[in-house]
Amino acid sequence: MPKSKARKKAVYTPPQRSQQVKVSPRWLAPTMVVSWIIGILWIAIYYVAPQAPFFSDLQNWNLLIGFVFIIFGVVLSTRWR
Repeated sequence: MPKSKARKKAVYTPPQRSQQVKVSPRWLAPTMVVSWIIGILWIAIYYVAPQAPFFSDLQNWNLLIGFVFIIFGVVLSTRWR
């Protein structure tokens, strides 16, 4: 019986991964946690003492400022290894 002329496919071998483990910078985790804490405290202080001198000037912008700090911490947490 004649051999088939169809070419056999090579077996798939996935590319090797690098052996280096990615490490986060030392400043990342503390900055992330401090950002969360500042954001939560900013919103809490606004709700507890809305007539405080600096907080009363910003009115509802205080919520945006607090959430920006919290979101910044979440964005940093995506880069943590």
